[in-house]
Amino acid sequence: MKRATRLGWLGVVGGGLALVLLAVAMVQARQFAMLRQRVAPGEEFVLMTAQHTELEYLQLREQWRRAVEGPRPPDIAALRLRYEIWVSRVGLLSAARTGRFVDGHEDLRRTRDQVQRFIAAADRALGTPHETEPTAAFLLALLPTLEALAEPIHGLSDSAAQRTVDQIETRVQAVREQNKLGLALTGFLSLLTLAFAYIAWRQLHQLGERRAALETLADSLRQSQREAEAASAAKSTFLANMSHEIRTPFQGLMGMLSLLRETGLTPRQIDYLRTATESADHLLAILNDILDKSQLESGRMSLTPAPLDLRGLLRDVEALIRPQAAAKGLALHIDAEPGVPERILGDAKRVKQVLFNLLSNGVKFSDRGTVVLDVRCKADEKEQPELHFIVTDTGIGMDEAMLARLFTRFAQADPTPARRHGGTGLGLEISRDLARLMGGDITAQSRAGVGSSFVFRMPLRQLPAEAPPHAALTAAQAPAAQPLQVLVAEDHPLNRQYMAALLKSLGHEAHFSANGVEAVAAARERSFDIVLMDLHMPELDGIGATRAIRALSDPARSTVPIVALTADAFDETRERCLVAGMNDFLTKPVSPQKLSTSLRRLFGAARVPASGAPAEAAALPARGDAQSLIDPAAINASLQAMPRERLAEMIEAFLDQGPQTVQRLRAAVRDAQPLELRVNAHAAKGAALNLGLSALAATADALHEGAAHLPAHEIARLVQRYEELLPQTRTAAQQLGILAPGVKR
Repeated sequence: MKRATRLGWLGVVGGGLALVLLAVAMVQARQFAMLRQRVAPGEEFVLMTAQHTELEYLQLREQWRRAVEGPRPPDIAALRLRYEIWVSRVGLLSAARTGRFVDGHEDLRRTRDQVQRFIAAADRALGTPHETEPTAAFLLALLPTLEALAEPIHGLSDSAAQRTVDQIETRVQAVREQNKLGLALTGFLSLLTLAFAYIAWRQLHQLGERRAALETLADSLRQSQREAEAASAAKSTFLANMSHEIRTPFQGLMGMLSLLRETGLTPRQIDYLRTATESADHLLAILNDILDKSQLESGRMSLTPAPLDLRGLLRDVEALIRPQAAAKGLALHIDAEPGVPERILGDAKRVKQVLFNLLSNGVKFSDRGTVVLDVRCKADEKEQPELHFIVTDTGIGMDEAMLARLFTRFAQADPTPARRHGGTGLGLEISRDLARLMGGDITAQSRAGVGSSFVFRMPLRQLPAEAPPHAALTAAQAPAAQPLQVLVAEDHPLNRQYMAALLKSLGHEAHFSANGVEAVAAARERSFDIVLMDLHMPELDGIGATRAIRALSDPARSTVPIVALTADAFDETRERCLVAGMNDFLTKPVSPQKLSTSLRRLFGAARVPASGAPAEAAALPARGDAQSLIDPAAINASLQAMPRERLAEMIEAFLDQGPQTVQRLRAAVRDAQPLELRVNAHAAKGAALNLGLSALAATADALHEGAAHLPAHEIARLVQRYEELLPQTRTAAQQLGILAPGVKR
């Protein structure tokens, strides 16, 4: 009875919320319709017609007087032309909108009729065709009638002007009222979102308690178990509907938080805004998990297979995960064996979702070591080809009891680390359901204290070759691609050297500017094919520089493609770049493949050939803890753009400049200058990422993110950590053979 009462209460509340949301949607639709009706164009055309009619009348009257009173014979051709122009303007008084306005006023109708009578009389000599020629006597006889039209026509213009002023005032008042109503609706929807969050939390809590009781009394309460499953299905439908309704205003809330970041804020306000944004992101992730799970349970989720670039997908996943791994000092490796095809048929969104979830868990539950994703081609028990995505970590691991409840809904493998790491407990279950929806599965192996390994299997559906037999001949006959003129806006000298080598290896010409102001000036002075824009620069950042370039008066230069260069791989940063007018987004480290892929998207394969890896870009040997300080994947990517000696020189220069960087960081801490600390830390982070110095990059990232809110002693500890890593990184580079042993300038 109590349970039925609870469900009835929840149904009443849920139904009430649904009705309220429906009512709000109807009010907003009505509001939009009323506002559109109020601001529709109307009387401006009437005013313009009346004013033009009066103006042409005055010119006709002046021409008529000269024809009658002038010392010379009248210029009949000029008079007839002026008369025909005026008659055409008068004809507009009977058009649809003007005609309705004139018909609504008796005095204006009399004016129109009076004008029409005059035209009927004048047409005998001035119309087309005409009965007689306009003699002086004829013109003199009609002159008083023409002059008598002055006051009525002027009255018509005054009436139209007054009507237009009234209409504008009405529109302004309507817009003001609708804005007030819109603000009220926004506030109401915010309160409604909070109410639903509380109800959803309470329902999930009650569901967890009910499930625990059913597991204990399963044998004696089978009927109750079936009722609970029915309640769960009802919950899924309810949450699916409510999640859809909440996401629209919630996306608006997140958009406003993003725009608020662009305004001038105090350090405390920035801290508050960061907390609000993180909470919003977490809540949105929960909503997405609930929506995905409810769609899977109800059978409404369907896949959309399409041709996809598998290695491009792996690069996208790597760009999202690498900052998380770097922040914890973890090495991240993503590799595919040679037999894995380049292009397959699959749902890229769902494959990426599963891989991101598995890799995120690996990073979340690992405090040291590595997280690895290997992609291999296998065959199942029926000898059908499969793709195996194997995610291995060196984290806390799990025992057999934890593995048994690993894929249980709303439960984490270990409650203690779950509280420490957070999470809803839905991620792995959703990932396995998605894998099964694709025709595959997810399995796990683990040992407590050693690490875990997850295998995501999916059927391999390979695409047929796209190129016809004569494609190679066509390519050979095509003209050579012209090098692109590339403007690189980058404030760090080593990053400029790196980008120069990278662009040279791809056959393009680089031009550099050290800040946003110089970039805007360069784009104004000459034309470039593309701009590579660092986001964090002194004087004017990349977002501001992009907006300034888009505002240039020269259309050819204001529409130049702009690609963001940043060490931030967050969707929020990507959204800010796209809103500012950028065309693409590249995360550091920028490899030849990443840059070449972006250029091919913007200019096509004919202008930008695919980049190839030279023989020198061989994998670095694995030597102890060196790989925890240096990212071999980033080093190998750099070796595709420059000789090993050139890379060694750049790494030496970066490490030699390390003490000066430490001095600037300590000075910023001592002088309580968080902005200066963030600028120097971000510059060091970007250069370290490009050079593959992962531990230094992770420490610089922690300084950049914590500059505004961490206490001074924590900041000082991170600066000390950065200083200690400089000689350790040099030693690691020597162990890996990047630097010559014992070299230190």
